[in-house]
Amino acid sequence: MANTQGPQGNHDPAGSTQMFRAFVDEAPAGRQAAATGGGPRIGLIVGIAAVAIIAAVAWLALK
Repeated sequence: MANTQGPQGNHDPAGSTQMFRAFVDEAPAGRQAAATGGGPRIGLIVGIAAVAIIAAVAWLALK
């Protein structure tokens, strides 16, 4: 049976952990930048949707 796992002495278990931690540390910065850039736009969309819902409810109530 062949050994398909590669050399035993060259595996660095901390290497993948360090790369994962670097990825996790970078992710919130990207999300925060996207959230702050789209904040007013999201508020505008939610406001328009709320006005549309209130108008629809009022139109159904008066009908």
